[in-house]
Amino acid sequence: MARAIVIVNGGAGQGHDGERVAALRDKFAAVDIEADVTLAGSGEEMTGAAREALDSGIRLVVAGGGDGTMNAVASVLAGSDATFGVLPMGTLNHFARDLNIPLALDDAIANIAQGRPMAVDVGEVNGRIFLNNSSLGLYPDIVRDRVKQQRRLGRGKWLAFCWASLAALHRYPFLSLRLHVHGDEHARRTPFVFIGNNAYTMQGFNIGERTRLDCGHLSLYVAQRPTRFGLVRLACHALAGKLAQARDFDVLLADELTIDTRRKLVRVATDGEVTLMAPPLNYRSRPGALTVMVPR
Repeated sequence: MARAIVIVNGGAGQGHDGERVAALRDKFAAVDIEADVTLAGSGEEMTGAAREALDSGIRLVVAGGGDGTMNAVASVLAGSDATFGVLPMGTLNHFARDLNIPLALDDAIANIAQGRPMAVDVGEVNGRIFLNNSSLGLYPDIVRDRVKQQRRLGRGKWLAFCWASLAALHRYPFLSLRLHVHGDEHARRTPFVFIGNNAYTMQGFNIGERTRLDCGHLSLYVAQRPTRFGLVRLACHALAGKLAQARDFDVLLADELTIDTRRKLVRVATDGEVTLMAPPLNYRSRPGALTVMVPR
């Protein structure tokens, strides 16, 4: 039997206990994989378990959880010869969806056993990787405020997100940036910047999806000083599947770029996790840095 380390976010989905861990181990055994299942309660525990797996010679490491869990485990595996297995157990599962990995647990396990390895790109900013995207401005502020509301007021994730979004629109913070792309410098004053790992589909009803994760470039979207009404209009365009028709943002593709600002620290979101970083923010694509099991 093949051996695998399975690192599961203990708080993902409906949560997990000893009984569910045993059931998960049995599901892997049914497809001839001997799985050592680890329940992790934090990002540090996830990365620590992934490092231990590599150090012990295990070359199939599986992550179970949402996009934040995928990011934590992949940050250790990127650049190694290990293969990454994905068990989508989160709310949105963008990374799994864009790779057409089944969302049903049994099917996802079968894919790890019977699929094929594929080398995909990861994005990186100042040494921190992202599988999906990174952003500056409104979104990191909204995420920070949402987490505060969840912890202090006990609000649900989506209710807290809505209140945090309204508060961010009320503050309407701007960033004064200098973008260095393709050898040129562009000055921008903008409420948000979005950097994707490869290009995102921006038309039809596939807003926020990617058809390829192995093209070796980043996609840059910069809002062109919209008013509050302009931001609402952009959101309406997105919901109506007409974002490609909006002319309120710049779109560029590049394999690397730099974002600088006079601020000493900037909040940067990477796959939904917010950290403080010191500018300049050096973004690059790392082509083929992560090997993932995907459907044949």
